[in-house]
Amino acid sequence: MNELLSFWAEWLRPSAGLPTVQWSLLLAAAAIAGHLLQRYSGLPKVLGYSLVGAIAGLAGFSGAQWPLQGIGLFLLELGTSLVLFQAGSRIPLRWFRHNPMVLVQSVAESALTWLAVYGVLHYWLHVPAAVASPLALMAMAASPAVLSRVVADTHATGPVTDRAMVLATLSALYALTLGSAKAELLPREQLPFIDTIYPVVVVLGVSIVVGAVLALALRLALRFMSPTSENTSILLLALITACTTVAATMGGSAPLAALLGGMLLKQLHPRPWAWPRQLGTASSLLVMLMFVLVSTVAAQGDWNAPVAGMVLALIAVRVAAKAVGVGIGNVGSGASWRQAFWVSCAMSPMSSIALLIASQFMVAAPATGAMIARIALPAILLMEVLGAVLATAAIYRAGESAKPWPAGREHNAVEENRHES
Repeated sequence: MNELLSFWAEWLRPSAGLPTVQWSLLLAAAAIAGHLLQRYSGLPKVLGYSLVGAIAGLAGFSGAQWPLQGIGLFLLELGTSLVLFQAGSRIPLRWFRHNPMVLVQSVAESALTWLAVYGVLHYWLHVPAAVASPLALMAMAASPAVLSRVVADTHATGPVTDRAMVLATLSALYALTLGSAKAELLPREQLPFIDTIYPVVVVLGVSIVVGAVLALALRLALRFMSPTSENTSILLLALITACTTVAATMGGSAPLAALLGGMLLKQLHPRPWAWPRQLGTASSLLVMLMFVLVSTVAAQGDWNAPVAGMVLALIAVRVAAKAVGVGIGNVGSGASWRQAFWVSCAMSPMSSIALLIASQFMVAAPATGAMIARIALPAILLMEVLGAVLATAAIYRAGESAKPWPAGREHNAVEENRHES
């Protein structure tokens, strides 16, 4: 394409430039791949988005740079913020008061995941502690973005789906808070314990303030605006965009602020409200862009045999630790052991949250960040793809999908047309 443009250079009058054309074609290919994959195999569309991005990254696509910066970083943060705001707005805190074992289950699986991944990488594979600890933090985070797309594509509903979404959202909260704070501490020398608390307080404090402002503004708007109005959709998207910029500028975490804002809005406005249909189209485009961007960047990692061994070890230990952690916290949580197993499988995807944390480490300490990314990027790509398949299988095996799988071509076409109408 560059050679073709050089031939026509004398007559060209560029507007947005070549990268815009490349991204437009890439998103078009992702949309087609996602549609065909779901129609003919029953797998979620997100898998097609990720595969197209991975192929582009492995082929040397230059439209996504690592570490993330500029408009690419902003769009990834915005897409993640939209997903986490939606996930947070579906979590009623009073549920934890009636069933506190869900919180115990969340803390148990996240803590055990960190300990297991750190222990295997550092003590068994001899990865330096400065590298193993951030990787363990990234492994804590499940992906509400992948899981929400799987749930939407399978039309799933039930206790396994709800529990998996809640646990994935809470794990994202822990990882974003601790990961952002750890990135601030990474380039510094050994500090007293009290000084290590300060970055956590700053990240969490700024994110809480920005999230509270977002929730209060939307609660005020919902007093006189219809939740299904087109103007409400525009207002919501504009406020999340503004909060994404403000939180990142002030030293907080944009996705964390959106998540906390959604949770607070649920408490201020407890009545169920539908995600505006007009916003659904805009958010779907941003989410698709997010998945393509994540897989394109992650595919640029260093793929070789030594790295492959560490990546596979991280993935295996992470999956096992989440299963054990969910099982430990399952006692008294109201779920069966079979449901607990499928919940842990549904929490296996990794995606944008882990990539954002890896990018923060890369910017904070380039040398150490490069060693972290060397393992993190292949792991993120594999678990975005394999995790989506595992989550889909878990939902179907739990019997919570409204669609049979694998579905035939005609059945899928009828269901998709009915759902869109």
